[in-house]
Amino acid sequence: MSVGLSMLSLDTVLLGARAAFLVFSFALAAIAFTRWRRAAERDTAHTSRQLAVILERLDRIDATLARYEPRLLALAEQLEETPQSPASAAQSNYQIAIRLARSGATTAELMSGCGLSRQEADLVARLHGQRRARAGQPAVA
Repeated sequence: MSVGLSMLSLDTVLLGARAAFLVFSFALAAIAFTRWRRAAERDTAHTSRQLAVILERLDRIDATLARYEPRLLALAEQLEETPQSPASAAQSNYQIAIRLARSGATTAELMSGCGLSRQEADLVARLHGQRRARAGQPAVA
Protein backbone atom coordinates (compact mmCIF):
# COMPACT_ATOMS: atom_id res chain seq x y z
CA MET A 1 0.00 0.00 0.00
CA SER A 2 2.90 2.26 0.39
CA VAL A 3 3.50 1.94 -3.35
CA GLY A 4 -0.07 3.10 -3.99
CA LEU A 5 0.32 6.03 -1.61
CA SER A 6 3.57 7.15 -3.17
CA MET A 7 2.03 6.77 -6.61
CA LEU A 8 -1.02 8.70 -5.54
CA SER A 9 0.98 11.40 -3.99
CA LEU A 10 3.17 11.66 -7.13
CA ASP A 11 0.03 11.95 -9.27
CA THR A 12 -1.33 14.54 -6.87
CA VAL A 13 1.92 16.48 -6.98
CA LEU A 14 1.99 16.43 -10.79
CA LEU A 15 -1.65 17.49 -10.95
CA GLY A 16 -0.94 20.32 -8.54
CA ALA A 17 2.11 21.35 -10.61
CA ARG A 18 -0.01 21.42 -13.78
CA ALA A 19 -2.62 23.55 -12.09
CA ALA A 20 0.04 25.95 -10.80
CA PHE A 21 1.60 26.13 -14.27
CA LEU A 22 -1.78 26.89 -15.86
CA VAL A 23 -2.52 29.61 -13.30
CA PHE A 24 0.95 31.10 -13.82
CA SER A 25 0.53 30.99 -17.63
CA PHE A 26 -2.88 32.64 -17.39
CA ALA A 27 -1.49 35.39 -15.14
CA LEU A 28 1.44 35.94 -17.50
CA ALA A 29 -0.91 36.15 -20.50
CA ALA A 30 -3.12 38.64 -18.63
CA ILE A 31 -0.11 40.83 -17.81
CA ALA A 32 1.15 40.67 -21.42
CA PHE A 33 -2.30 41.55 -22.78
CA THR A 34 -2.60 44.50 -20.37
CA ARG A 35 0.82 45.85 -21.44
CA TRP A 36 -0.07 45.37 -25.10
CA ARG A 37 -3.36 47.23 -24.60
CA ARG A 38 -1.61 50.13 -22.82
CA ALA A 39 0.97 50.37 -25.62
CA ALA A 40 -1.84 50.44 -28.18
CA GLU A 41 -3.57 53.21 -26.21
CA ARG A 42 -0.31 55.22 -26.10
CA ASP A 43 0.13 54.75 -29.85
CA THR A 44 -3.45 55.80 -30.47
CA ALA A 45 -3.03 58.90 -28.31
CA HIS A 46 0.21 59.79 -30.12
CA THR A 47 -1.45 59.33 -33.51
CA SER A 48 -4.39 61.48 -32.38
CA ARG A 49 -2.02 64.28 -31.33
CA GLN A 50 -0.23 64.11 -34.68
CA LEU A 51 -3.54 64.19 -36.51
CA ALA A 52 -4.63 67.24 -34.51
CA VAL A 53 -1.40 69.04 -35.47
CA ILE A 54 -1.89 68.15 -39.14
CA LEU A 55 -5.50 69.33 -39.09
CA GLU A 56 -4.43 72.61 -37.46
CA ARG A 57 -1.82 73.14 -40.17
CA LEU A 58 -4.38 72.37 -42.87
CA ASP A 59 -6.75 74.92 -41.36
CA ARG A 60 -3.98 77.54 -41.46
CA ILE A 61 -3.19 76.69 -45.09
CA ASP A 62 -6.88 76.91 -45.96
CA ALA A 63 -7.14 80.31 -44.28
CA THR A 64 -4.05 81.53 -46.14
CA LEU A 65 -5.46 80.36 -49.46
CA ALA A 66 -8.76 82.06 -48.69
CA ARG A 67 -6.86 85.30 -47.97
CA TYR A 68 -5.01 85.15 -51.29
CA GLU A 69 -7.94 84.02 -53.46
CA PRO A 70 -9.35 87.52 -54.16
CA ARG A 71 -5.88 88.75 -55.07
CA LEU A 72 -5.36 85.83 -57.44
CA LEU A 73 -8.72 86.47 -59.10
CA ALA A 74 -7.83 90.15 -59.54
CA LEU A 75 -4.49 89.21 -61.08
CA ALA A 76 -6.20 86.76 -63.44
CA GLU A 77 -8.63 89.46 -64.56
CA GLN A 78 -5.76 91.89 -65.01
CA LEU A 79 -3.90 89.37 -67.18
CA GLU A 80 -6.97 88.85 -69.34
CA GLU A 81 -7.35 92.60 -69.83
CA THR A 82 -3.66 93.20 -70.62
CA PRO A 83 -3.01 93.58 -74.35
CA GLN A 84 -0.71 91.15 -76.09
CA SER A 85 2.99 91.71 -75.69
CA PRO A 86 4.99 92.70 -78.78
CA ALA A 87 6.62 89.26 -78.90
CA SER A 88 3.27 87.44 -78.96
CA ALA A 89 1.87 89.95 -81.47
CA ALA A 90 4.90 89.34 -83.72
CA GLN A 91 4.37 85.58 -83.39
CA SER A 92 0.74 86.08 -84.38
CA ASN A 93 1.83 88.20 -87.39
CA TYR A 94 4.18 85.43 -88.50
CA GLN A 95 1.40 82.86 -88.28
CA ILE A 96 -0.84 85.07 -90.44
CA ALA A 97 2.00 85.67 -92.91
CA ILE A 98 2.63 81.92 -93.19
CA ARG A 99 -1.05 81.30 -93.95
CA LEU A 100 -1.08 84.08 -96.54
CA ALA A 101 2.12 82.76 -98.17
CA ARG A 102 0.64 79.29 -98.41
CA SER A 103 -2.37 80.75 -100.15
CA GLY A 104 -0.13 82.51 -102.69
CA ALA A 105 0.33 86.05 -101.33
CA THR A 106 3.18 88.12 -102.73
CA THR A 107 6.06 89.58 -100.74
CA ALA A 108 4.52 93.05 -100.95
CA GLU A 109 1.20 91.73 -99.60
CA LEU A 110 3.02 90.05 -96.70
CA MET A 111 4.85 93.30 -95.90
CA SER A 112 1.75 95.47 -95.93
CA GLY A 113 -0.68 93.00 -94.37
CA CYS A 114 1.51 91.63 -91.57
CA GLY A 115 4.01 94.41 -90.90
CA LEU A 116 7.03 92.34 -91.95
CA SER A 117 10.25 93.76 -93.31
CA ARG A 118 11.26 92.95 -96.89
CA GLN A 119 13.76 90.29 -95.71
CA GLU A 120 11.20 88.66 -93.41
CA ALA A 121 8.55 88.65 -96.12
CA ASP A 122 11.02 87.12 -98.61
CA LEU A 123 11.97 84.41 -96.14
CA VAL A 124 8.35 83.55 -95.32
CA ALA A 125 7.46 83.48 -99.01
CA ARG A 126 10.42 81.20 -99.80
CA LEU A 127 9.80 78.82 -96.90
CA HIS A 128 6.02 78.67 -96.92
CA GLY A 129 4.94 80.03 -100.30
CA GLN A 130 3.37 77.90 -103.00
CA ARG A 131 5.93 75.69 -104.70
CA ARG A 132 7.01 76.96 -108.04
CA ALA A 133 8.42 74.59 -110.58
CA ARG A 134 11.87 76.03 -111.16
CA ALA A 135 14.56 74.11 -112.93
CA GLY A 136 17.30 72.96 -110.62
CA GLN A 137 15.82 74.47 -107.42
CA PRO A 138 14.47 72.06 -104.80
CA ALA A 139 11.08 72.81 -103.33
CA VAL A 140 11.05 73.74 -99.65
CA ALA A 141 7.99 72.78 -97.62
